[in-house]
Amino acid sequence: METFPLLWSKYRVKRVFSGASYTDWEGEVNTRVIVKTVVLWLLLSSHAFGATFVNHYSPRNSQRPRRRDTYFIMLHTTEGAAKGSLRKVTANGECHYFVDTDGKIYRVISRDRVAFHCGRSMWAGRTGIDDYAIGIEVVGYYNRSITTAQYKSLKELVTALQKIYKVPDAKVLTHSMVAYGTPNRWHPRSHRGRKRCGMLFARDTVRAKLGLTRKPAYDPDVKARRLVVADPYLAKILYGREKVTRVYSAGSAAKSNIISKNMSAWDIARDKYNSSDTVYVFPDGKRKTGKEIRNWKSMPAGTKVLVNNPNENVAEGVQEIGSSAFARDIAGDDYNKKTTFYFFANGSYKTGDKLTAKDFNSMSKGTRVLVGYVYGGRVTAKKSAFDICGKRWNFPSTFYLLADGGLKSGSQINERAIPRSAHIFYQP
Repeated sequence: METFPLLWSKYRVKRVFSGASYTDWEGEVNTRVIVKTVVLWLLLSSHAFGATFVNHYSPRNSQRPRRRDTYFIMLHTTEGAAKGSLRKVTANGECHYFVDTDGKIYRVISRDRVAFHCGRSMWAGRTGIDDYAIGIEVVGYYNRSITTAQYKSLKELVTALQKIYKVPDAKVLTHSMVAYGTPNRWHPRSHRGRKRCGMLFARDTVRAKLGLTRKPAYDPDVKARRLVVADPYLAKILYGREKVTRVYSAGSAAKSNIISKNMSAWDIARDKYNSSDTVYVFPDGKRKTGKEIRNWKSMPAGTKVLVNNPNENVAEGVQEIGSSAFARDIAGDDYNKKTTFYFFANGSYKTGDKLTAKDFNSMSKGTRVLVGYVYGGRVTAKKSAFDICGKRWNFPSTFYLLADGGLKSGSQINERAIPRSAHIFYQP
């Protein structure tokens, strides 16, 4: 149950309900303030909804920092079944609310804390949208309608959160609007289109059912040339005014996971193209995971791509130079930038701007690459991981370079056993 919103005495009133700023009023109790606060609290209580609220808090909930500002409400689709999706988002603390197909709403991370639901993200030049957004996972798929019960619960939930945080309709966004990718072997520049997650919620007809009358008219980061469009179809759905009610016909949907001349591994799996969870079934029946593939340029047409939850919120992570893949294939136009880090077999590392043409041409297989990162520093007795990168210390997108040359994600780090001398790399 959420904390009751008021602790008060004759001379002081303090709002303490989850999500509000801690603000004190001196003097006599303001009745209107009390009534308004109680009403807002009731909007998010189980009794105010037709839907049922269930506390299903992540074990990571208490570890997450308080969110200082809330500018956005972010809508996601699980791209998988309810049971497995709820287990995953709860284990990793990847949303604040989870809306099941029966309309039941699960609380996963307290709404005043940071949940890891956006990953690499940007909106109007602001990055790290997790720091500014409430995340709602809705069981379903980006190109399929949700249930009537979900519409009802989601509408009431979004309306209540909008009132509490004063979020206008145009800032109720989809994950696909804010997610972006760094340069890779298919797109030489940082780009929009890394996810289609939540795309459904950009449609005018769907937003109308949720009581939302406005949406962004364009992508501010593409307009400002910070990003380029990597998925024209997605852009059309997000910002267009088309009357199409279905994303795919049955025929095209069936072929959407087959590599062809016009459909690459990235088009299908996005940032999970090289994951060990993604399986490629070749025309001859042989199978390989994304982690095992080195020559992406020779992927045969007709290869089937089996993606395990393609829109799950994982860091883009570490990529490796293969026998037929070069630095530019992985990092695109950023291959020689100071924000691209190369980790060598001997445990050393260099940024792209410190390497010569000869270095790039002779780079050995297995060299690991991080694109779009900054170096925070080294953990010492006087400088902790938190001192170096703040609340990012345990983000899944933060990486620790250990003394043995291994790279470990922040989500894998034990806060009581962070080795001294570990170097920290994180997304700005």
